[in-house]
Amino acid sequence: MLTFIVPAHDEEAVIGPTIRAIHRAAEAGDRPYEVIVVDDASTDRTAWLAQTAGARVVHVDARQIAKARNAGAAVAAGEVLIFVDADTLISPSVVQGVVDAIGRGAVGGGAPARLDEPSPQYAKLLMRFSAWAARPLRWASGCCFFCTKSAFERAGRFDERLFAAEEIALSRALHQQGRFVLLRDFVVTSGRKVRTHTSWELLWGMAKPAIGPRVLRDRSRLALWYDARRRDET
Repeated sequence: MLTFIVPAHDEEAVIGPTIRAIHRAAEAGDRPYEVIVVDDASTDRTAWLAQTAGARVVHVDARQIAKARNAGAAVAAGEVLIFVDADTLISPSVVQGVVDAIGRGAVGGGAPARLDEPSPQYAKLLMRFSAWAARPLRWASGCCFFCTKSAFERAGRFDERLFAAEEIALSRALHQQGRFVLLRDFVVTSGRKVRTHTSWELLWGMAKPAIGPRVLRDRSRLALWYDARRRDET
């Protein structure tokens, strides 16, 4: 069984299409599955829209994506966990890639992401470069991250000391558990950050995690991920 886990905070604008894309992708493979949305302190209609779209909703009040993802995994019935961001559209080919990779003995992996339209060319090129650079390191993007539940537990789950880059930490931990693969097929994720922030804000925000673990453990220094979302007019 596959369990799709979607962490969400105030995602009423995108949660419906995300869940419907998961249903289409999972049903194409004719495998049992469930969709769990972890509603992390939302103040909008995220939870109601998720239930309407056919997801089970779990509530947490953490404002931390690592804790939200772990909360979904804790109640998952599936032996394969697929973490999908609330603004990301997954395809049948990606789900089939996950099933095939696990079937061939992988313990986990991920799929690269591309930005939706309209997104500036520099941002699309940066995403492609990031995906290219991550491949030899075998670091999976949080947009679409998968693993077996047993390997997830052995690796220590997502590190709840981190407010960003938790998917990189878990990628590295899963390397010790077995084969970790990055799929060729990609998911499509929202370009709302590049449409609502300047290029300088984005580059500085993305560079901060490289400063060191102290930044990653301080939510107040990670505004790009945790400040109030700016309105996307597209």
